[in-house]
Amino acid sequence: MTAYTLVIAASVIVIVSYFYNLIAKRFNVPSVLLLIITGIIIKQAMNYFDVGRIDWFPYLEILGIVGLIMIVLEAALDLKLEREKMPLIGKSFLIALVGLVISSAVAAFIIMLILPDFSWLTAMIYAVPLSILSSAIIIPSVGFLPQKKKEFCIYESTFSDILGIMFFYFLISLTEPGSSGDAVGGFFLNLIITIVVSIVAAYGLIYVFQNIKTQIKTFLLIAILILLYAIGKQLHLSSLIIILVFGLVISNSKIFFPGFLKRIHQEESIKSLFHELHIVTGETAFIVRTFFFIIFGITIMLSSLLSIKVILISALILASIYGLRFLMFQLFLGKDILPEVYIAPRGLITVLLFFAIPAELQVKSFDNGILLFVIIATALVMTWAMIKADSQDLDDEVLEMLGKAEEGQSVEASSESDEQEQ
Repeated sequence: MTAYTLVIAASVIVIVSYFYNLIAKRFNVPSVLLLIITGIIIKQAMNYFDVGRIDWFPYLEILGIVGLIMIVLEAALDLKLEREKMPLIGKSFLIALVGLVISSAVAAFIIMLILPDFSWLTAMIYAVPLSILSSAIIIPSVGFLPQKKKEFCIYESTFSDILGIMFFYFLISLTEPGSSGDAVGGFFLNLIITIVVSIVAAYGLIYVFQNIKTQIKTFLLIAILILLYAIGKQLHLSSLIIILVFGLVISNSKIFFPGFLKRIHQEESIKSLFHELHIVTGETAFIVRTFFFIIFGITIMLSSLLSIKVILISALILASIYGLRFLMFQLFLGKDILPEVYIAPRGLITVLLFFAIPAELQVKSFDNGILLFVIIATALVMTWAMIKADSQDLDDEVLEMLGKAEEGQSVEASSESDEQEQ
C-alpha cells in the first residue's frame, strides 16, 4: 500500500463518518455502531486481498488517549455551573457515582461466577470499564430531548467518565506491591495534589492565552493540555482532572474570576478562546472517534460472539445495567425517567480502559467478545428508546396541533352563531 492509497483511504473514512453522523441525527442510530460495522467490513476486505497482519494496538492506544482528553474537554466546556442547576448536577453526580460502584460490583460478581479463575480485585478491574457510560456517544445523541433531560444525560455521562477512570486506576494501584495498607490515603493525597495542580494550571493557562494575540494558539493550548495530562500520568496523578478543571474554569470564567481576580479577567478574549476551543475539540473528537472505532472494528473477532460464555456473561451484565438504572432512577428521579433510563451506552472509554489493564493482571479466559456484545447491545437499546421517545414527541405535537385546530374551529363556530343571532 502506497502513501497515496493510505491518504485516499483515510479521506474516504472521514467523509463516510460525516455521513454516518447525518444518519445518526436523522434516525437516532449511534454513529459508533456504523463505524464498528465499517471496521469489520474493512477487515474482511483486508483478509480477501491478503493484506499483511498489522499490529493495531499502538494506534488504538494513542487514539484512545487523545480521544479521551478531547471528549472530557468537550464535555467540560458544555457544563455550566449555574445556581439553579445545582440540584440537577447533584442528582446526576450521585446517580453516576452510585451506578458506577454498584454496577461494577454486580458485573464483577457475574464474571467471578462464570469465570472462576478471577480474583475479586481483578474482576472489579475488568468490570469497571463495562460500567462506564460513554459521553462520546451520549452527548451528540441527546440533542432532541427536553432541555432538563438533555442536561441530566450530559452531566451523568461526564461524571461517569471521570469517576470511572479514577476508580479504575485506583483499583490498579491496589495491585501494586506494598500498596494495600496506604492505598486509600495515597489515593486521596494524589487527588488533592491533582486538584491543586489543576487549579494552578487552569488559571495560569487562561491568564497567558487570553493575552496572546496571534491567531495560531488553539492547537498550542491543546498540545500543552495533552503534555500536562501525559506528565501527570507519568507522575501517577489523576491527570484527567487537569483537563476537566481547565474546561470548567474557561466555560464558567465569571464564577472563577470573582473579586480582585476580575482585574486579570479579559471577558472578550476568554469568550473568543472558549469559542475556538469548542470548535477544535468537537472537530478533533470527531476525527479521533472515527478512526478509533474503525480500528476497533478491524480488531474484532466475530466468532467470539457465538461463545455461550460470552452470551451468558454479556446478557447478565446487560440485565444488571438496566435493572439497577431503573431502581436508581425511581429512587432519585421519580416516575418521569424515560428515555434516559435506557440511555446507557458503552463506548470509547470502555475499550480504552480494557486495553489499559496491565499485562500481569490480564486473564486469558475473559473474551474480548464481551466488550463488543455489551457495546453493541447498549447502543441498540439506546437507539430503540430514542426512536420511541422521538415518535412519542411527534405524536404529542400532532395531538397538540389537532387540539389547537379544534379550538380554533369551535371559536369560529361560536362567532358565526353570534353573528347569526345578531
